[in-house]
Amino acid sequence: MELPTLTQGSFSRQYIFLFHKTIINMTFFDWTIVGLYFLAAIGIALYYSKRAGQNTSEFFLSGRRMTWWLAGISMVATTFAADTPMAVTELVAQDGIAGNWIWWNFAFGGMLTVFFFARLWRRCGIQTDVEFVEVRYSGPAAAWLRGIKAIYFGLFLNIIIIGWVSLAMETAIHVLWPELTILGHAAISIGGLNMSAALVVVSLLVVLVSVFALLSGLWGVAVTDVMQFTLAMIGSILMAIFVLRVPEVGGIAGLKSHLPAETFRFFPTIGEASGAVAAFALSIPAFVAFIGIQWWSSWYPGSEPGGGGYSAQRMMGTATEKDATFSALLFTIAHYCIRPWPWILVALASLVLYPDLTHSREGFILVMRDVLPVGVLGIVFAAFLAAFMSTISTQLNWGVSYLVNDFWRRFVRPDRSERHYVFISRVLTFIVGLLSILLATQLESISQAWALIITASAGLGTVLILRWYWWRINAWSELVATLAPVVMVLLTLFGVPIPGIQAPFPTNLFVVVGVTTVLWLTVTFLTKPTDASTLEAFYILVQPAGPGWRPMAALHPDVQSDASLALMACQWGAGVVLVYTCLFSTGYFILGSTLAGTLMLFVAAVSIIYLRKTFDQKKSP
Repeated sequence: MELPTLTQGSFSRQYIFLFHKTIINMTFFDWTIVGLYFLAAIGIALYYSKRAGQNTSEFFLSGRRMTWWLAGISMVATTFAADTPMAVTELVAQDGIAGNWIWWNFAFGGMLTVFFFARLWRRCGIQTDVEFVEVRYSGPAAAWLRGIKAIYFGLFLNIIIIGWVSLAMETAIHVLWPELTILGHAAISIGGLNMSAALVVVSLLVVLVSVFALLSGLWGVAVTDVMQFTLAMIGSILMAIFVLRVPEVGGIAGLKSHLPAETFRFFPTIGEASGAVAAFALSIPAFVAFIGIQWWSSWYPGSEPGGGGYSAQRMMGTATEKDATFSALLFTIAHYCIRPWPWILVALASLVLYPDLTHSREGFILVMRDVLPVGVLGIVFAAFLAAFMSTISTQLNWGVSYLVNDFWRRFVRPDRSERHYVFISRVLTFIVGLLSILLATQLESISQAWALIITASAGLGTVLILRWYWWRINAWSELVATLAPVVMVLLTLFGVPIPGIQAPFPTNLFVVVGVTTVLWLTVTFLTKPTDASTLEAFYILVQPAGPGWRPMAALHPDVQSDASLALMACQWGAGVVLVYTCLFSTGYFILGSTLAGTLMLFVAAVSIIYLRKTFDQKKSP
């Protein structure tokens, strides 16, 4: 077979020929590594299948016995999806290193979860964060809200997330095996649906992961996550090492000589940018929207305001409140400080090797295909599969927990045995997996789906945060905050002009958040508060701090609430400083700025000392 012409880069003929045999067709050794990974994943699933089948607490929450490090690594592994390194490659190609602020800004919310919400989630004693609705609120509105959120988040948003991750994996397979693209160029028709050959392969992987998730429950998912994250990080680091050794790249010094200086800036440049690869050139409103609005106002998987979703699932599955807090801390540090730099280095190298790509995200996969030698290619491809499977298995387990616990058990079959609910969980896991495959055949843009989800939840985050710390928030507040941005987005999609929403993302968040906030606040004060008995029970159970619960605190002076909001705010600030200084110090050391890296490391050390000194101050004096 002839080697496909690489018009994107300036590889020497000798270098390309050297890796021809190992790139286009993975060797037996490479496939052996991939096979061993699959055997290990299947073995873990089978080992935990009996335990997962005991009851829904085991299936969805691992019996509430997870340690902090297992829960934390599981969260990080879930966010390490097949689409993430490709998305980072695209961001770096478009905006340089500073382009990552699109997701780096979520660290503010991550640290908020650590100090304000992790302990509270563990105290609730519930199975899902949607079940929280009827612990915190009362009446028919609470029941309606719980059912709507179970379907909306557990089914609709979940299959969109799985769909775009599957679409990213399809792109990877297309690039790695162009012969599949040729074989499936005239799309394969299955039941009237047109699917590329690569998407057929991805569909089979999703089916396999569905079987894995329905067998193993959260125990198997979490334990496999540790293996998958370890493998994924090893693969990413190996990719960065090998691509920096390519003569055309020439290491860090070579990258700096080939690319404009703006590419290596860590902070955005407000206003006009110049250079072949511009700095993160945002308008002031757009920058404020990312840093000042997005992280607290919008729902996004893994970065939910108040720590909901699968993050809450992991925290509720831990053994103690301390485990819940440490798991959220480990996740936030690993997510922002450990994962990004290998991807960023590969992305920078791909700009040198493939400067003319139409779809810049393909650069990550091209590096995998064109650079890695025998054995390493197998490890990295297995790592890529691990990242994909980790995300899919968690999304399936988490989404189905809503459908079973908060819809089927609550509204359809409330008095059945635990074995019945486990059986329904397994059936729905498979169904959700199939639905996500069908959606993937219709998706064209991952970034558009990402922006759509953030816009369609803009303004909801305020309620998700305040419901813990202000008694006056009721079910109607959250119901309106959930539905209002969705309705606005749907009206816009159907051509109804709403001023401001048609603005480019993220500047449209100003209008969506503003309108949603006005609506839910108005509804809050026009409707009755939650029943006093429900509020008192919630206050006694969760023990929230702050003046927002003063009426309940007066009725129950024996309840000792958490540390003061002022202390938690200081801890949050120190945690944010810790994350960003660790993130930037690593980057400075890698790029050769030793003095700047050392200064950042010193500030990080001061933050750690402060957090260690104040961490155990949990209760008000």
